[in-house]
Amino acid sequence: MSVQSRSGTRNARSGGVPLSGTRPRGPVIALFGLVLAALLAGHRAVPGAAGTLLDTALPWIGLPVPLLIAFAVYRKAWTGLALALVPAVVWAVLFGGAFLPGASAARHDLRVVSQNLYAGNKDPRATVERLIATRADLIAIQEFRDGAFTRRLDALYPFSARRGTVALWGKFPLRESKVVDLGLGWPRALRVRAESPRGEVAVYVAHAGSARPGATRKRDVSVNRLSDTIRADGSKRVVLLGDLNTATTDRELGRLVPMLREAQLTAGKGLGFTWPSSFPVTRPDHVLYRGVKAEAATTLRTPGSDHRAVQADFSVDS
Repeated sequence: MSVQSRSGTRNARSGGVPLSGTRPRGPVIALFGLVLAALLAGHRAVPGAAGTLLDTALPWIGLPVPLLIAFAVYRKAWTGLALALVPAVVWAVLFGGAFLPGASAARHDLRVVSQNLYAGNKDPRATVERLIATRADLIAIQEFRDGAFTRRLDALYPFSARRGTVALWGKFPLRESKVVDLGLGWPRALRVRAESPRGEVAVYVAHAGSARPGATRKRDVSVNRLSDTIRADGSKRVVLLGDLNTATTDRELGRLVPMLREAQLTAGKGLGFTWPSSFPVTRPDHVLYRGVKAEAATTLRTPGSDHRAVQADFSVDS
């Protein structure tokens, strides 16, 4: 019996019959790799609230892939390794472009910044001071409420538009301010005609309805209404700023993209997560545009808010 046991051990170590009680790892690794690849490539096929949750978490689906590859190498499971590389390739196709060098920020005519101020913000003045430090031409605020900080903005930005819980301050005239009805019962979006030195830009500030697991109806309705309004807008140049409660990977954002483009994807670096501010895991805050050229995009850590701010630079052809 002892001779057979030593022989069995030698066979297992030399690639022969595995030891009794062990399991082949290659098929398990391969299965995990294929499941991850299917989730990444086919997330839009998952319906309902589960699909929305998967869309939002999509960049994080690739997190186990390096561990899977390392384990396959350790186990010398070469077939498993080959299939573990499939989700790595799919992830790179979906998100790799975000890590390539962005456009040059050497020239811009228009700088915009957008911030969900957070209704429970205990020091909105500090938040706003960080936004002012960007030297933006336009500052958009969601979850806006009147306070001493508005006087600071008014002193530096002679033009403003305020509707419900959204507001916009500008260094140049903001004309024809009007509410965009998102179907939420109170004003959470506005449109203005901004007369920039290089030409007129239609600027929207929006705060879409909340989205929680299994409860996205208000968000979906508000994004639908916003996209219908922008689709009907005949303006040559459009910039949309706001908290859309919709991740860059969420299928609902598809109603606005590619009708509008995402500045972070075209001119930023990285995925630009903004929420929660302490350790952001998703990007509900956006700068979307058409008719102008994105030169740079980034996010800003601001005090007081549970969201990071988003910033983008544009060149505007006159």
